[in-house]
Amino acid sequence: MTPVRDEQKWTDGQEDGLQCQLVTRPLHELRPHPSYTQHQLSVSASQLSSLADLGRLAFREPIVITRNGIVVHGYARWELARRQGHQTILCLEYDLTDEEALRWVIQCHRPSRGLNSYSRVLLALDLEPCLQERARANQQAGGQSKGSSHLTEAHRMDVRSEIASIAGVSTGNVTKAKQLRETAHPSVELAARTGEISIHKGWQWSRLSPQQQSRHLEEYQSRKGTNQTSRRLIKKHVARLSPTQLIPATLGSLLKPIVPDRSAALDSIVVAEVDAPGNIAYLTKDALSTLRSIEESKCQT
Repeated sequence: MTPVRDEQKWTDGQEDGLQCQLVTRPLHELRPHPSYTQHQLSVSASQLSSLADLGRLAFREPIVITRNGIVVHGYARWELARRQGHQTILCLEYDLTDEEALRWVIQCHRPSRGLNSYSRVLLALDLEPCLQERARANQQAGGQSKGSSHLTEAHRMDVRSEIASIAGVSTGNVTKAKQLRETAHPSVELAARTGEISIHKGWQWSRLSPQQQSRHLEEYQSRKGTNQTSRRLIKKHVARLSPTQLIPATLGSLLKPIVPDRSAALDSIVVAEVDAPGNIAYLTKDALSTLRSIEESKCQT
């Protein structure tokens, strides 16, 4: 189907030095970039919810696509339009190669704008073959290892640096992400892809056995869930306190029967009881700092 131009808004023009045109395209003609699909990336529920809250304003700006219908920027708007049963969507159409489109997808999802670091590295690594080919051409043009299909270490570093620059991460994280992708347990790799764990943590675990990786992830998720539950319980507990109860006991008063010669500084640490499972004492950073200063003063005397 031929794209329908919205002549009342824009006609053919240029953006960022590239030829573009504003068109209205049927949703069924559009598709994600192959790399976006290959790495099982998707728009988060929170993104869709926030966008849906805008109502009609969610679609005030066109999404960016290539001439052959690959979505470059505006995945959340495109997904929301599909879910809401729209037939068409306003698009800014560029004449881009697949490589240019992938670079743009990555750039549009740099920190705070969409995809996490690991997901961006996965996308950028799909550019590695063409970057290596260019590096070989430059290597041969410079007379180094002429006719060889192997890259020198310097050129391999150049390729890795280029991938890191495109993804917006350090070169070290590119190496770690590659190893993580190849050796991590599927559940650990998924946790990195969804941003639940960092590249570094996933890479550390990926060097363990599959069983150990699974156990570390389960323990991490359990601790994270416990911390979230505890914070929620503390918040609810404080909200229920009466004005008189908002003046709680201090750590000094609680320890008085046990440590008669306690430090007066302990009276600066207030204590609140929370109905939560486990023998866990939660201390703020300031409270821990106070306890450390007490310990240091004892060591100096």
